[in-house]
Amino acid sequence: MLNVTPILRYLAKRRSAFLSNANPVELQEEQLLSLIRKAKDTKFGRDHDFSSISSVRDYQKRVPIRRYEQFWNEYWKESYPRLENVTWPGLIPYFSLSSGTSSGTTKYIPCSQEMLASNTKAGLDLLFYHVLNRPRSKLMGGKSFMLGGSTDLTTPIPGVFCGDLSGIAVKTLPWWARARYFPPQDLALIKNWEEKVDTLSELSLKEDIRMISGVPAWLLIFFDKLTTLLPEGRKSIADAYPNLEMIVHGGVNFAPYLQRFQDALRGTHAELREVYPASEGFVAVADRGSGDGLRLHVDVGIFFEFIPLDEVESTSPTRLTLSEVEIDKNYAIVMSTCAGLWSYLIGDTVKFVDLSPPRLLITGRVSYYLSAFGEHLIADEIEDGVVSASQSIQKHVVDYSVGPVFPESAGELGGHVYVVEFEGAPPSPPEQKKFLQELDHHLCKRNEDYEAHRSKGFGLKAPTLEIMPEGGFSLWMKSRGKMGGQNKVPRIITDPTLFKNLRNFADSPSNPE
Repeated sequence: MLNVTPILRYLAKRRSAFLSNANPVELQEEQLLSLIRKAKDTKFGRDHDFSSISSVRDYQKRVPIRRYEQFWNEYWKESYPRLENVTWPGLIPYFSLSSGTSSGTTKYIPCSQEMLASNTKAGLDLLFYHVLNRPRSKLMGGKSFMLGGSTDLTTPIPGVFCGDLSGIAVKTLPWWARARYFPPQDLALIKNWEEKVDTLSELSLKEDIRMISGVPAWLLIFFDKLTTLLPEGRKSIADAYPNLEMIVHGGVNFAPYLQRFQDALRGTHAELREVYPASEGFVAVADRGSGDGLRLHVDVGIFFEFIPLDEVESTSPTRLTLSEVEIDKNYAIVMSTCAGLWSYLIGDTVKFVDLSPPRLLITGRVSYYLSAFGEHLIADEIEDGVVSASQSIQKHVVDYSVGPVFPESAGELGGHVYVVEFEGAPPSPPEQKKFLQELDHHLCKRNEDYEAHRSKGFGLKAPTLEIMPEGGFSLWMKSRGKMGGQNKVPRIITDPTLFKNLRNFADSPSNPE
């Protein structure tokens, strides 16, 4: 296959020069005003007097923050699936289906032709940053492997398609990427995850795979399967894919998986690169090393606002632009996009680690609090605590979930139960005790509310641990019809029925109640 990496590197240098000389704040304002001009004659644009808007402040006065349910009920429900000139000009050709982590309901997120172009531009930035960081890269001399869910799309009416974001991405791949994409479309349509892993792992060994992308937990399962197909003495990913350069991951906090990936990739030349592709639009991508933050896409047809996390439920929250955010503070992220989302609360929380250029970390979900007793733990704090605790006993965590358990009688205290699957043999009782002590200590350091509730057993008893047998989380997800693709193990479970189901499964994975 012809190696076109030199062309990619030339384009990357031009893109880098542009971004280095541009002002991110000014680019963001330009994005918003351009979006407003394009949508001024839509129903939404007329309802909010877009024709008279000339600044960010004008826009914020006229357009309130909305969640999905409000957009659906006020603008999309009546016309779906034929959304034409409703919140974006023209006919919406695609709807990205989202599981709706916050609400538990399926969401139909509009995806316009302009959004497809936005995603392509953001995806190119991913490749640009890679070749700029690796001068001898030959990334485009082989194939890119997307390990996602089924790419099958439904057609509620002619010309309109619904499905996974990965399925839309495959259907709309630009011409220059098609020859370098794996798997072929007929195999990408496979819905059964186990069948897909079996088929693709064997077939991929015949391909020159240079890049692979997917959700971390499922990538690790795939790697385990892959190595079983290799001959004795050649059981590593380096043997399977000798020219592998990049692992692209996103969607979950990567910290609990980092050590396992480093072990799996030992001997390869692959680097890890995180992306932040929401169903609503491509938000950010790592432009530097792992853990250094994700660089915000400021010129791909998306305008961002940020709400201080403690104001999310306010009727008139403070709405900050890129010029007003501060480092190391948690914000709910709000987007206005070239698919007709306007000041849309997507449900994710972030914090900035750099402002010039803007880089951020994903810290959790707006509703992904663990605060059954007023402790106000966010996902990022819990993730860090679990990583620190696992390091203290030198054991790798495969997956975990945590949920509240409420007191059953007067005088008892409620607390948190961590259901954890460890790699290899489970920790001994002394190791389990040390794990919980370190976890508790770490959370007390990170969160004052948690520390106050734990102080002298004031309002929260010490966390407890329940061991999930090896492979148990995968089996649990399968039992719920959530196997593979874009499905992720829920880290924080506040639904008592679901959490009881998980705990029963951990106790008896072959016969849960």
